[in-house]
Amino acid sequence: MLLEVRGLEAGYGGIRAVKGIDLAVAEGELVCLIGANGAGKSSTLRAICGLLPARAGSVRYDGAEISRVPVYELPRRGLVLVPEGRGIFPQLTVEENLAMGAYARADARIAADLERQYETFPRLRERRAQTAGTLSGGEQQMLAIARALMARPRLLLLDEPSMGLAPLLVAKIFEIVREIAARGVTILLVEQNAKLALETASRGYVMESGAIALADDSRNLLADAKVREAYLGEGAV
Repeated sequence: MLLEVRGLEAGYGGIRAVKGIDLAVAEGELVCLIGANGAGKSSTLRAICGLLPARAGSVRYDGAEISRVPVYELPRRGLVLVPEGRGIFPQLTVEENLAMGAYARADARIAADLERQYETFPRLRERRAQTAGTLSGGEQQMLAIARALMARPRLLLLDEPSMGLAPLLVAKIFEIVREIAARGVTILLVEQNAKLALETASRGYVMESGAIALADDSRNLLADAKVREAYLGEGAV
């Protein structure tokens, strides 16, 4: 497994947001983590990459324990987070934001990777000199993903990519997510749109109140009556 999480606990002050969860993602997989608001999904991603310190448990990436590895070191190892809310640098241009994604690199492929992002996200090419804070929400989400790809990730943690976007833009973002996965990038996806997430991923975890309530192939979760009733807006049968 590329990512193995065992007994992970994390929280904020006296609040236990993540309560001893186990999950795993194999190399090349696209796995989703779904659940209601406040279930602990985003906190799980933050704990995996060290932005939220783990209180217990282990996080192993590529066979090594990383729970005490400095956060800034993880992109150098190929573990990259696209945070909820995008987290772009609003005062920098689109191209400067993309350059920041490659800050830990010193190889000869950066220019080629920049061109690849512009091929994947043509709107960013059109706005390469524009200040990122003036982009639309969808364009900012594209920029956040493209910036992460500039780090050449092996494992991409993708947190709520559809948040606040119109349906047409959501469809475009998920088309891009599938394309990234098809290139061989491993993805752990947190997403409020449970149906779309399960239709995109090969496996899924359902999180409730800080714990993993269900884990199965996406097809089985889509067919599960409890999942359909609770997360897909369908009545139980």
